[in-house]
Amino acid sequence: MSEQTSIPADPELDPTASYATDQTVIRRLSGLLRATAGTRTSYAPATGQPIADLPVSSEDDVIRAVRVARKTQQTWRRVPLAERAAILLRYHDLVLDHRHELVDLIIRESGKARKQAFEELAHVALTARYYGRKAQELLEPQRKLGIFPVLTRAEERFVPKGVVGIISPWNYPLTMAISDGLPAILAGNTVVHKPDSQTPLTALRAIELLYEAGLPRDAWLAVNGDGPTVGGALIQNADYICFTGSTRTGRLVAKQCGERLIGCSLELGGKNPMLVLRDADINRAAEGAIRACFANAGQLCVSMERLYVADQVYDAFVTAFVDRVKKIRLSAGTGWDVDMGSLISKAQLETVTRHVEDARSQGATVLAGGKPRPDIGPLFYEPTVLSGVTPAMECFDNETFGPVVSIYRFSDESEAIQRANEGEYGLNASVWSRDGRRGRAVAAQLMAGTVNVNEGYGATFGSIDTPMGGMRSSGLGRRQGVEGIRRYVEPQAIATQRLIPIAASHGLSDEKFAELMTGALRVLKKIGRP
Repeated sequence: MSEQTSIPADPELDPTASYATDQTVIRRLSGLLRATAGTRTSYAPATGQPIADLPVSSEDDVIRAVRVARKTQQTWRRVPLAERAAILLRYHDLVLDHRHELVDLIIRESGKARKQAFEELAHVALTARYYGRKAQELLEPQRKLGIFPVLTRAEERFVPKGVVGIISPWNYPLTMAISDGLPAILAGNTVVHKPDSQTPLTALRAIELLYEAGLPRDAWLAVNGDGPTVGGALIQNADYICFTGSTRTGRLVAKQCGERLIGCSLELGGKNPMLVLRDADINRAAEGAIRACFANAGQLCVSMERLYVADQVYDAFVTAFVDRVKKIRLSAGTGWDVDMGSLISKAQLETVTRHVEDARSQGATVLAGGKPRPDIGPLFYEPTVLSGVTPAMECFDNETFGPVVSIYRFSDESEAIQRANEGEYGLNASVWSRDGRRGRAVAAQLMAGTVNVNEGYGATFGSIDTPMGGMRSSGLGRRQGVEGIRRYVEPQAIATQRLIPIAASHGLSDEKFAELMTGALRVLKKIGRP
């Protein structure tokens, strides 16, 4: 080794020479993990600086965590629903009180801009408040119609599934980690959670705040490590799995859950289209497209990767949009003035670079961006707009999951709707029109689980009372709304029969009972009973 390379790195000159996070905090959060299989170092994507050396879980650690959570669940399920709801409402306030700390952690671990990090925090607060306020409506036993009026009392109850395994992604390390689990614990389940190993600290701090809100410590346990080992063990032992990630991995999760006959909800990939109709407000649509395409550097499952623009406004829209794209402020900073941050990993940067270079080499035109920016940070890539993209190009129908969008012209709205519906995905879509009714009519024809009119993703993402999820290869099940909590329970029917049995009795023959039953059914229909 040369004399030069043996000199210790200077933290003032080399950001990788020191940790990005107070190690006292790291030691405290590390203590929340059920992990005994060594350590793994995580790094800040924007700078390459090490963040933490965190313990890694083994399969046995996961099995033990599930065992503890299952024992705790037997007590937790008997806690009155009002008390469980109160924890969520206290959590709402704690998240807002600690907003600066949580946003700083999100930025450090994911590399995203502060404005997008705050979106996560707001979404967690919205979710906690929604389920905290709606608990009784969504989970209390509900009276149902019996076979006979008065004589049959029927009700539906909601039984918690048990231990919910949550496997959350790196791209939204706070809200995708926590918001899916809040309705699970409200419903009387316990949680064993595997946050992505690139962004575990944000999830751990958020879990710590749940304990502060009053959740028993063994009701939400965390494990850490790679997907095949830790995620696989969780799937083999939990009673239900909530997974957010790629379609490829989601298929494996679904297969493994199917083999065990346990349920799962999966939010997977997307190649989301945005339609700019001929009567759209051009400036508003261009500004909305900036957020829709480049929030979190395009690393958002519901971000737009395809723009379809009507002939009548195409040139004006492209001019307005490209002009705004070129003004996007890229930075490794943590202030509110940053528009777009870093990609998460070298692999993600390689995918983005490959998609753009493949398109360029086959004749696509780069209208803006088109190159990495190592001068800003190791994993930065310019927001990129492509035209002339054809089916032969890799980015045409494959999810890039980065700051790359392709723009297409259309002359007929039915053609645009058909093109937007092509491909295997159906997660999110966007329609822009000055006429809200017309926009909604087009939206209703799009094969996507969520469609936003005059917004990219925020309207549906922030409307917690509406379901959110994908059609086709974009997933199974829904988060948010009634579907977001009912996925975590087993519906149970209890019916009580009064006075007479539903069978021949009191000397009636079976034939006579059948005749009386036939008459009763006709009467019930005549009086309008369902």
